[in-house]
Amino acid sequence: MSKIHSAAGWPGTIAAQNVRRAVPPPGRAGAPVTSSLPVLDAVDRRILEILAVDARTPNNALAAAVGIAPSTCLGRVRALRSGGAIRGFHADIDPAVLGRPLQAMISVRLQAGARSRMMAFTGRIRRLPEVLDLYFLAGADDFLLHVAAADSAALRDFVVDQLSAHPEVALTETNLIFEHVRGQGPV
Repeated sequence: MSKIHSAAGWPGTIAAQNVRRAVPPPGRAGAPVTSSLPVLDAVDRRILEILAVDARTPNNALAAAVGIAPSTCLGRVRALRSGGAIRGFHADIDPAVLGRPLQAMISVRLQAGARSRMMAFTGRIRRLPEVLDLYFLAGADDFLLHVAAADSAALRDFVVDQLSAHPEVALTETNLIFEHVRGQGPV
């Protein structure tokens, strides 16, 4: 499953206790070898663990916690950002405080002939204010949308007007989210 960040900036997060599991040490048996991933040492992994708990940790405190000089720590954080290990620093905002307390996951299947328009679909959908996250899938469905709406009428209007009304959409299935509990997994 590939996550596509929404324009509103609702990225996934990595739980601090799982950073070590998410990024195996170099040379570990069974670890995938991918040249596009940065090679992380124990200090880098510890920096990621701390920032996953509190991305606002001051550089001096971060440096002290990992046992390196502040200038070295700043350089490592910059390298982690430029290398793609840190994708950004974001506020985790509750959609309810923005007037969108109802959340849902919507599976979307496109028409067989609409495959060539997937990128256009993605570009259009990700800009909609209701869309928190958009996932491009392998399997029976093409996309999974995490959306937030003001109420059930607004959610229905979103599904009807923004999804079902478009000829490239073959099928949608909406599942309401009763409660969101952050998991212990790495994503």
